[in-house]
Amino acid sequence: MRVARVLQELVEQREKPERIVVDNGPEFAGRALDAWAYDTGVHLHFITPGRPTENAYIESFNGKLRIECLDEHCFRDMAEARATIESWRRDYNEWRPHSSLGHLAPAQFAAAWRPPKASQPDSLQLC
Repeated sequence: MRVARVLQELVEQREKPERIVVDNGPEFAGRALDAWAYDTGVHLHFITPGRPTENAYIESFNGKLRIECLDEHCFRDMAEARATIESWRRDYNEWRPHSSLGHLAPAQFAAAWRPPKASQPDSLQLC
């Protein structure tokens, strides 16, 4: 239900994609996300199980998160884990330049991005 709620917030802030690429994790294969997708007219495209290369952007992100954040810290409790991961996430999205985005941080890229007039974004990839 949380994934569906966050996606709805994103659709309200930006635009509705035609499809979302997801893996087969329980957070994406549940009824709540399926109902949200049906209600909003978004197609869910599930990658083939055991084929992470079909979702290469997310696999790359997951690797960076593990190497740069999770493997670097030993968390004493959930509050510390949440704070550390949130700090890393904000740096990754708000300050760190990404070569795939013309060396802009994702927040800078999103602020400058304008969709083509006659179309919607094709897809959104989620881990």
